[in-house]
Amino acid sequence: MVLYQLLRRHPEVAGINLYDHKLTENEKLSQMVSAFYTDDTQVQPYDPKTIMVDNQMVFFATSAGVTAQLSQPYIQAGFPVIDLSGDLRLEDASEYQRWYHKPAAPQLAMRQAHYGLADFESAVHQTYVANPGCYATATLLGLAPLVQNDLIDPGSIIVDAKSGTSGAGKNPAQATHFTQANDNLQIYKPNQHQHIPEIMLELQRWNDDVAAIQFMTTLLPITRGIMSTIYAKVKPGVGGAQIDQAYATTYGNKPFVHYIGEHLPDIKQVVGTNNCDIGVVYNPVTQMMVVDSVIDNLLKGAAGQAVQNFNQMFDYEETSGLNLQTFLP
Repeated sequence: MVLYQLLRRHPEVAGINLYDHKLTENEKLSQMVSAFYTDDTQVQPYDPKTIMVDNQMVFFATSAGVTAQLSQPYIQAGFPVIDLSGDLRLEDASEYQRWYHKPAAPQLAMRQAHYGLADFESAVHQTYVANPGCYATATLLGLAPLVQNDLIDPGSIIVDAKSGTSGAGKNPAQATHFTQANDNLQIYKPNQHQHIPEIMLELQRWNDDVAAIQFMTTLLPITRGIMSTIYAKVKPGVGGAQIDQAYATTYGNKPFVHYIGEHLPDIKQVVGTNNCDIGVVYNPVTQMMVVDSVIDNLLKGAAGQAVQNFNQMFDYEETSGLNLQTFLP
């Protein structure tokens, strides 16, 4: 519903139709989502033919496994899609099944989808955009200057990523029950998180010497936000000035990625925005980098980046509809 809120305020969006693949007849949004109790927009049963006649493009905000089955008519028709699920982020069906434990989309469809890391992979001239995962976004933006400029030992990357409970979705679960999550830290999916393979695909596009990363995820007792803390050993001869220059150059003209030097950002400074704030500390004694990359998982990690891809796809101002303010206090 965060995506719906963004699109309602987007200056280039004249109207929004809502569909639910579980419905058999129209139902008011106010009856389906209590937070929208004053919104009587009709949510319609899902039908791809109707959608392609009545709309100029479609966003999928579905659980894993849904668009793997529903994407074909749009791909065959060349109809514009931005897919917030993970179903077409990977290129290999067997890899998808290994990490998501669900039937994959056809191999050809997976190969045709564009991985939409919006600050590096423009959606201009694309028709099916696979919006990146939240952990993947924070981690890749944190690593990009180091990997693209070959500044670190490619076998030394360790990622300690932490997320608020909204990253687990809306379905109740033991780990996100208040009495379990509150005043607690919980490591989950060690070496098994489904965002690992998409991170690896993008890193290897940038530098094929990166064979693997160590990636761990922790659930924080907060509602929203991600902090990806990245450790890596620099290559011989690489120093702090070279690292600083790489980040400043990479992100100097990117409106949503802010490099803030040795000031390590916290989650609250980005919650409510489409920003990724990145701070870097280099230890010359150990030759180790520490990168701190923070995002709002529901915005830069999902709906906000989807709108950024939408702006690129239709040649709108990249910041259109995304001039958002940090939630304070």
